[in-house]
Amino acid sequence: MSTVAVIKEHIEMTLGVCGGKPRIAGHRITVQNIAVWYEQMGMSPDEILLHYPSINLSDIYAALAYYYDHQEEIRKQIEDDELFALAMKKNTVSLVQQKLRNQHER
Repeated sequence: MSTVAVIKEHIEMTLGVCGGKPRIAGHRITVQNIAVWYEQMGMSPDEILLHYPSINLSDIYAALAYYYDHQEEIRKQIEDDELFALAMKKNTVSLVQQKLRNQHER
């Protein structure tokens, strides 16, 4: 009897795609996305599937299994991305805010 690597059927990492982060095979939905939707936003796997019908429920469960097997790594990626977003927000002027300021100054 042979074993089948189930996670490998659902999760892939490709240099240059999604920063090389683990993602659902054939999609740009990362394991990190699934983890955030599930843990931080409280979405169930069925709710995630409702929003992303191009993936399968088995993809979502495989992503969650991968996440729990690599929790420290994925959480570090989430934290790094949040810090990057904050830095970008701090160092980048919102075009909408800039336009509103310009209109207000007139």
